[in-house]
Amino acid sequence: MLEGKKILIGVTGSIAAYKIPLLIRLLVKARAEVKVVVTPCATDFVTPLTLSTLSQRPVLLEPYNKTDGSWHSHVDWGRWADLFLIAPLSANTMAKMVAGIADNLLTTTYLAAKCPVMFAPAMDLDMYHHPTTHRNIETLRSFGNILIAAREGELASGLTGVGRMEEPEEIYQHILNFFSQETPLKDKKVMISAGPTFEAIDPVRYIGNHSSGKMGYALAEYAAQCGAEVMLISGPVQLKAAHAAINTIRVNSAAQMAEACLHTFKTADVAIMSAAVADYTVNKPETRKIKKTSGNLTLELKPTTDILSELGKVKQPNQFLVGFALETDNEIEHARQKMNNKNLDMIVLNSLNDEGAGFGFDTNKVSIIHKNNEKTETGLLNKAQIAAIIINQVIEKIK
Repeated sequence: MLEGKKILIGVTGSIAAYKIPLLIRLLVKARAEVKVVVTPCATDFVTPLTLSTLSQRPVLLEPYNKTDGSWHSHVDWGRWADLFLIAPLSANTMAKMVAGIADNLLTTTYLAAKCPVMFAPAMDLDMYHHPTTHRNIETLRSFGNILIAAREGELASGLTGVGRMEEPEEIYQHILNFFSQETPLKDKKVMISAGPTFEAIDPVRYIGNHSSGKMGYALAEYAAQCGAEVMLISGPVQLKAAHAAINTIRVNSAAQMAEACLHTFKTADVAIMSAAVADYTVNKPETRKIKKTSGNLTLELKPTTDILSELGKVKQPNQFLVGFALETDNEIEHARQKMNNKNLDMIVLNSLNDEGAGFGFDTNKVSIIHKNNEKTETGLLNKAQIAAIIINQVIEKIK
């Protein structure tokens, strides 16, 4: 698929630059033509000799050869590429790209590029969360540039949070998807629910759960990469969908999620319900903050709408409905029962007994069960890999 594709890689001054040689190796092995342009600061983290050896081409740093004065044409480089990937992209170079500052060969080439541009930010936690970084990312996306979102993990500073550049293997997959002519979900509308719901006790307190939304967002990203128009109905999480084909509908409560799902499902071809929706909500939330007293506080709870069951009741023959189950005992039996009772086509089982899986983790381990009792069990994988397995099984069933 990548044979003969011309890929220009721009490397900026970030510790994540040490990962780029592995990406280049993957691309060259796939018979892509790779050229590399670096900023001066990038050479503090990875040497031009390493990049040149792996790409099998000279690495460009300066606008011209200081020995003979020959010009390294940023115009030619910008027109040569089928894809310009800038990874890692530091906060400094990102700001230059947004402002149109061309003070080195990489930024000059960016302004001259006629091909699509992908960018993979990498920086420390507080830099990534700074308002200017979020503004600059959105500005680059508004230019039509393709974001490969930074991930959560351990950072070079020792902090843990968002800002870690996506792994080379995942960036490689983004590039494959970009060049792939196979979009198995093209013209399909996929509804995905994600995250928790918050049930108000009073204006400042709520009942919630530990769902991070990571699984649902990973499903949305992969479905969009497969060509789907994705409607992501998200509970309150600190995540943001990166793909342009994802339309995010944000809700807080179970009632709001039920309303959004029941409305959106009418036009969906596929629905994947991965949200952790509250089973109960407060019967009469207080309109004012409840003051602390020395006595006990009793809350009256009432059942919420069983969204999955309601969708199963109105599901049409041309619609494919996927549910999630989180169980602690008799997992397979309870998951199959849930699938049958709610008219699902497929159910994804999470077990709280599996270490490293479930709420809050970047990894997951699931069992996928179909109506015909076909079953797939995954190992402990990152949630992007789990999402790919789930979506690919849906694609096989709706063909």
